[in-house]
Amino acid sequence: MSNQDAVSMDKPSTEAIPMVECENLVKIYKTAEIEVVALQGLDLVVEAGEFMAIIGNSGSGKSTLLNMLGGLDRPSAGTLLVDGKDLLKFTDRQLVEYRRDTVGFVWQNNARNLIPYLTAQQNVELPMLFTGKARSERAAELLEIVGLTQRRHSKLMQLSGGEQQRVAIAIALANNPRMILADEPTGAVDNRTATQILSVLRKLSETYKVTIIIVTHDRQISRSVDRVAAIRDGRTSSEFIRRKSYAEELAELGDELSEDEETHEELVVLDRVGRMQIPKEYMDALGLTGKNKIRVEMEGNRIVLVNPESE
Repeated sequence: MSNQDAVSMDKPSTEAIPMVECENLVKIYKTAEIEVVALQGLDLVVEAGEFMAIIGNSGSGKSTLLNMLGGLDRPSAGTLLVDGKDLLKFTDRQLVEYRRDTVGFVWQNNARNLIPYLTAQQNVELPMLFTGKARSERAAELLEIVGLTQRRHSKLMQLSGGEQQRVAIAIALANNPRMILADEPTGAVDNRTATQILSVLRKLSETYKVTIIIVTHDRQISRSVDRVAAIRDGRTSSEFIRRKSYAEELAELGDELSEDEETHEELVVLDRVGRMQIPKEYMDALGLTGKNKIRVEMEGNRIVLVNPESE
């Protein structure tokens, strides 16, 4: 890698501000006959250089959030700051520049990242053309970072699914973004390949201080990232925080983490007005349907929720 590029990718942010700040974020989709609230007051903070995931079932709002973080869609209300910039105030031209310079995308569907009749290197060079900085040397360096030096002149049909996804990661890095958004990056590959892809993303996060946000429905990905924010019904419901650093866990458990090892602690998110979402398994255990009234009691330093109908 050239000295100039090494400096541009490796220089950590000196700003104390978070990379992402969402406060009371709302997104409403309207048609002539229907109105759908995709996000209803979501709060989320992502620190610069963080390696984290956002999980949720279909319809939870995670893809809507991804599109707004990537500048592909605009919020209906609330606050959305990325790298200290208010995306709600951006003009269309500023959004284009934001998508080009600040954020990189890795999609589950490779057709959104890759052009099949080009080689791996030509695919990586393509986004640089829009900034007038296309260089074969730079593209080769990025493919080396993701472990594809020997495959850089291969066309996509000659690459495996995992190799294609690593080309997509190199493309996401082409214009030195501050943040990478990965939409189900392991959804179309087997477990072994998924582990390799997540390892590449973690290396990028640790080495180049790039903020990486993975959006997925797969809770197993939480074992590979430092923090997970769970979204349900358009709001952040809970977060999974790593008990120990990833390096400490590997040192204690060997090269692979045990599938039975609990790596994260789940914490329910309390919003600014005191609302929270009770985990579904707890509601099921108490026989709550979402229409019940519950009693809230203080017991020492604990808040206890009681279903009066069960007493």
